[in-house]
Amino acid sequence: MSTHYHINLFWSDEDACWVADVPDLTYCSAHGPAAEAALHEVQIAMALWLDVAAERGEAAPIPRYHPGIYAVRDAP
Repeated sequence: MSTHYHINLFWSDEDACWVADVPDLTYCSAHGPAAEAALHEVQIAMALWLDVAAERGEAAPIPRYHPGIYAVRDAP
């Protein structure tokens, strides 16, 4: 896969598992009992998502999602 998409990886208390999702690929997500498992599964899902898009003659989406990075600063 030559295009790099951001992957959100987080623990879900509600689902009691790790969740990985790809904001640039609609509904592309996966889960697992460990972060590594969720990441592995979402990489498979991404490849399949892009394969289906190509079969439909659709271009791969341009990566647009950039997470915000926030720093916590002490009050002056």
